[in-house]
Amino acid sequence: MSTSRHFLSLPNAPVTEAEVLILPVPLERIVSFKPGTSAAPTAILETSAQLEFYEEDAGWSPFKHLKVSVLPEFGDDGSLSDKEWHSSLADRVAALPKDKLLITLGGEHSLTPSLVAARMETAGTILYLDAHAGMRRSDKGSHFSHACPATRLLEQGHSLVLAGIRSVFEEEVELVAQEPRISLFMDWDLRGKGQWEALLQRIRSIQGPVYLSIDMDVFSPALVPGVCTPQPGGFFWYQMIEVLEALFAKRSIELLGVDIVGMVPEPSRISEMATAKLVHKIISFWGLANSFHRKPQAGSQMQISYE
Repeated sequence: MSTSRHFLSLPNAPVTEAEVLILPVPLERIVSFKPGTSAAPTAILETSAQLEFYEEDAGWSPFKHLKVSVLPEFGDDGSLSDKEWHSSLADRVAALPKDKLLITLGGEHSLTPSLVAARMETAGTILYLDAHAGMRRSDKGSHFSHACPATRLLEQGHSLVLAGIRSVFEEEVELVAQEPRISLFMDWDLRGKGQWEALLQRIRSIQGPVYLSIDMDVFSPALVPGVCTPQPGGFFWYQMIEVLEALFAKRSIELLGVDIVGMVPEPSRISEMATAKLVHKIISFWGLANSFHRKPQAGSQMQISYE
């Protein structure tokens, strides 16, 4: 029986032909509260079959012009240490062509530094959307915890734009005060129109290579209840759309990768639906920013009968 997965039930193009690559990474090693992140990639992809091909906010059908390939999942290997496993993930991602949009579906947030190390050869900016700052030096003795990815990204030399944060450790507050490479937008502050506009302007001002990391707990639990570490407050749907519009306002954006992590499947399936739709939005906005709507209609959608 085939174990291949599909996005929007579309056929998987060869990697060399696809413009969009989706990599499932069902990692669940150090989840600290609600388990289930290992089941998230499959749940997201299966739920994506319920979405329409047309993307209503940008106003086009991206997969008439774009080809997608869902890659074989990169699973956990219990025989490897954390360091060995993350190194092997980085090797796998580094082997993928960099001229594609790579979207990784996690899995826990500890994935991000390895993905960024593989995709960003020079220092850039990480747009980091999360309920938690992720800037602990280590957690429970591990440098690979989901509580530490932002610290590892700083160690790689990148700048951080953190937004939606509403749970911080004391040392993280001290680090923000000392580190000029961090732009922090706390969730409560974003309730004010001036600060919200400041966040959007900061995103629009990003220069050079950028990587987008989204922990689904950045959303309000009222919208996305299925996350491993929920927090009160958080983004609502159209706030996220505004963030994406700001990020993709620049044509030919140098987006070197995206990861979407921290989701836990739940009975209502609302959380996986929101995540699947978010993937669709990112692909659509990226495709439009890179003028794929002007290219021939030879995408994945044109290869199937769906009327």
